[in-house]
Amino acid sequence: MNTDAFENVKKKFGFGCMRLPIKDGEVSLNEFSRMVDLFLENGFNYFDTAHGYLDGKSETAIRECLVKRYPRESYILTDKLTSSYFKKQGEIRPLFEKQLKACGVDYFDFYLMHSQTADNFAYFKKCRAYETALELKEEGKFRHFGISFHDRAEVLEKILTEYPQIEVVQIQFNYLDYDDPAVESGKCYEVCRKFGKPVLVMEPIKGGSLVNLPEEAKEVFAGLHGGSPASYALRFAAGFDGIRMVLSGMSNLEQMQDNLSCMKDFKPLSQEEIEAIDKVKEIFHSKHLIPCTACRYCTAGCPKQIPIPDLFACMNMEKLFQGWSAGFYYNNQTANRGKASDCVKCGKCEKICPQHLPIRTLLEDVAKEFEK
Repeated sequence: MNTDAFENVKKKFGFGCMRLPIKDGEVSLNEFSRMVDLFLENGFNYFDTAHGYLDGKSETAIRECLVKRYPRESYILTDKLTSSYFKKQGEIRPLFEKQLKACGVDYFDFYLMHSQTADNFAYFKKCRAYETALELKEEGKFRHFGISFHDRAEVLEKILTEYPQIEVVQIQFNYLDYDDPAVESGKCYEVCRKFGKPVLVMEPIKGGSLVNLPEEAKEVFAGLHGGSPASYALRFAAGFDGIRMVLSGMSNLEQMQDNLSCMKDFKPLSQEEIEAIDKVKEIFHSKHLIPCTACRYCTAGCPKQIPIPDLFACMNMEKLFQGWSAGFYYNNQTANRGKASDCVKCGKCEKICPQHLPIRTLLEDVAKEFEK
């Protein structure tokens, strides 16, 4: 890879802009601006977005809160090419130009082929998306070419073999998914190492799941005398060789302050902390929770408008806190939207799920629990 790919990236902690502060259905530009300011003031400069994040509002919020307020050389900006926004090769360039305009920049520092799986990779090849993106790179429209990846290690190896031009790989990587046979975080990391590709980490806190811990798990970390659950998850991911960036999707200043506190002067986990994480993993596995990260990719194409992540969250609450008010929240979530039992089994959700969840079967379980 080009040796200068990370030369301007400060530290190894990035601002993932998929879960920005929302007020009345819109991104709170005041809150986001304060978060941007704090992030940059603390010596960090890497921002990550995609055209589909927050229905396009992420890119425009970046334009208003970052691009218009800071010189271009003061930050690193990553964007992505998402399959749902193009149907043929000729639509890729106009989409790319639309992304530049939405963000208010003349170039991206990194541009990633978004959410690559076996099926999505085949679609990108059919549309010659990789070739078109590499042409844009040659024209100076972005500096570094990569992929974000959500599939098995063997698929990643195939992609990296076919396209050695790939400079960086973004994978889901956290302590709960490291040995998970559905996600294969650890195996995907090893493939990146084999091919000499620097790793960008997404979902280090697993969509907040590694913050909202079962009580027994909270007690394990509390016994370490310092550090939040999020801090241990971030430091786990950042401590591996070859991991150049760990992204966190922060939704408010409090989350950012907590994340910055452990990443500003990063220290790898101690042996005691590693053992604590192993205990927390055992507790999670004993609960049989649905490992949904609430990315919401599944909801966009649902013909029945079922709020799938929200219903899975209700199910997990019921498992964690029996007798609590999960049923009340389930009724609220389905008041004006589809219920779990409304699923027509079309399978669109499962094809796009980064966690490879058997969503249709899980919705049956949810319906049995809450629609008695």
